[in-house]
Amino acid sequence: MTTNNHLFEELSFYTLSHPDADYFIHQLVVDAYTAQNVTEHTKRISLFFSLVGLYLLNEKKYTGKQIQRAHTLLSGHKNDIPEVVLPVKRGDVTIVEVLESKSNRDEMIKKWCASVWAEYKMNKETIKRYCDKYLFSV
Repeated sequence: MTTNNHLFEELSFYTLSHPDADYFIHQLVVDAYTAQNVTEHTKRISLFFSLVGLYLLNEKKYTGKQIQRAHTLLSGHKNDIPEVVLPVKRGDVTIVEVLESKSNRDEMIKKWCASVWAEYKMNKETIKRYCDKYLFSV
């Protein structure tokens, strides 16, 4: 039986060895995976920062590298993390489908991120206000 953690490790091997290090597609995988697989044991900051990453990718067209930098800048404001609404459904695209797409995996990762973000989009204003306050005002 293959677990989600095993699948994440397999996909991480692909993304961490990706030739386009400037784009840093691994960050997209981390954020989509975290938001899609959140449990009661997931730290609130992990979920929130993954949603920030999905927001920045899908709404602001950030690269993974830019999202990683944003997470670093925002880490100084982790005591002000607002609550978010958890959707029941967390995206139509799964990590399994991403791994099965060999020829267009990078595009499938982006579709995965868009699929997960679409389910969390009711949190867009909360994420936007946080980014406006701590990221875009820098």
